[in-house]
Amino acid sequence: MAVRTRTDRYSNGYGGYKGSRSPVAEAFRVLRTNLQFAAVDKDLKVIMVSSASPDEGKSTVAQYLAQAIAQTGKKVMMLDADLINPTLHRRLGLSNQRGLSNLIMGDADTTVITSLKDYPSLSVITSGPIPPNSSELLGSARMKLLMDRLREEYDMIIMDTPPIVPVTDAVVASSLADGVILVVQAGRTRSGEVRHAQEVLEEAHATLLGVVLNRARRRVNDYYYARTSGTEPSTPEEVTPGS
Repeated sequence: MAVRTRTDRYSNGYGGYKGSRSPVAEAFRVLRTNLQFAAVDKDLKVIMVSSASPDEGKSTVAQYLAQAIAQTGKKVMMLDADLINPTLHRRLGLSNQRGLSNLIMGDADTTVITSLKDYPSLSVITSGPIPPNSSELLGSARMKLLMDRLREEYDMIIMDTPPIVPVTDAVVASSLADGVILVVQAGRTRSGEVRHAQEVLEEAHATLLGVVLNRARRRVNDYYYARTSGTEPSTPEEVTPGS
């Protein structure tokens, strides 16, 4: 699966809830559809969104994907598991005084879950205070119990994590996910970084669902090939990158 998008920094949404036909909304609907096809032979309930390096747009992709899925009426949880440099609370204008780190430590309850006004079926757990031992928290038994509980309560969980190459958090978190989406920024991410991120995920036995090429320029007759479980469809589908 490969999808080309172009996103803006710190935007509250792409307008998909009100039926927007904007290019970026279309791109994320394509991504949503690709995930539905990928889920035919496997249960994709928890999807981790990460990148090889910082500032490639992973949090934007996580947010827009969660909104696109919630638009279908599914009960979706958007989880900010980036306990190093969280951004979802700023993007959504939410408080981050309490969140995931508090839940893992047993210092909070479900009152930290926020529902978004414009997306009735979408809930958010922000990161909470940044802990000194983020990878240990993500790999803890309490985190696993929390994820098991969220799996029972939500149709899909979109988990934003730190980038893969600089820290171990994303690799640890990948054990909690059914699949990983890797975000690559066009014209910025080095191929060596992408290969290294793929190798790290393979060593962790994580399932790489595909790549989202972010901030790609729109071109006439641009196509992508959706890759699912190592296979390509017989005909390409057109992608309309975001603006």
